[in-house]
Amino acid sequence: MSAWVLLSLAASGLAVGFTSGLVGIGGGVLIVPLLYFFYGHPAWSGVALPDGLEAVVPHATSLFVIVPTSILGTWSYHRAGAVAWRAALPIAGFSIVAALAGTQLAPLISSELLKLGFGAILVVSGARLMRPPKGEPRARERPHLVVGALSGAAVGIMSALLGVGGGIVAIPILVYLVGLRLEKVAATSMAIIVFTAIAGVVGYAVSGAGVPGRPSGSLGFVHWLAALPILAGSLASVRVGVRVNQRLDTRRLRILFGVLFLVLGARLVLQNAGALTGLG
Repeated sequence: MSAWVLLSLAASGLAVGFTSGLVGIGGGVLIVPLLYFFYGHPAWSGVALPDGLEAVVPHATSLFVIVPTSILGTWSYHRAGAVAWRAALPIAGFSIVAALAGTQLAPLISSELLKLGFGAILVVSGARLMRPPKGEPRARERPHLVVGALSGAAVGIMSALLGVGGGIVAIPILVYLVGLRLEKVAATSMAIIVFTAIAGVVGYAVSGAGVPGRPSGSLGFVHWLAALPILAGSLASVRVGVRVNQRLDTRRLRILFGVLFLVLGARLVLQNAGALTGLG
């Protein structure tokens, strides 16, 4: 990789870290499209992937970047007293198991189908967040066991299959099922992401060991050589996003989450609906 490519990845990492700290989603929704572009232009990036690895390597590499970014963001939120650990830990425990399972399923499922379904989830979640809440929010910080199990499974599977931290799924769960106060949602979501992303990285590193065609500088399916410059930029900016989050009021946070989900979801649906129809 050239110096220009490395600088471009690091600059992209600045946006990833800021968004991760601000919204509490881990940054995968930005990292994965970035890596799709990176591997899709081998003449520029200097890295070419064989058929069958175009999705799994970006997803695994994205989770590698998310781990230290989410740890730093969670620590910053924890110091501010914003993490509801009694909500985060039960969901995170179930998400670890689901993420490990998801890393085994990822190579077997159509990437177009996964992206289309994920886009639909984003659109629905964004639309719900944009609506004003009915009545006073509940002040609950511990999910029911069944809610924790189902929530953790959803977060873990989506995280591993799509290379995101799981915050996209965790945030609406924390808002609507757990009833967490909105000012603690981003922080608690990021705490869940720490555990989920670690499990995903371990699963991808093990399942990809010895697979031919992986780029140099890889550990299993994780292409750490491409991940490091993104990570450097992300770590430099994640705490800035956390500080900005702490200064926004609840109404603005809800609108911010909703707009982000709607835009990203609509893009995924439009990009993959045609491809999925062609597969049928």
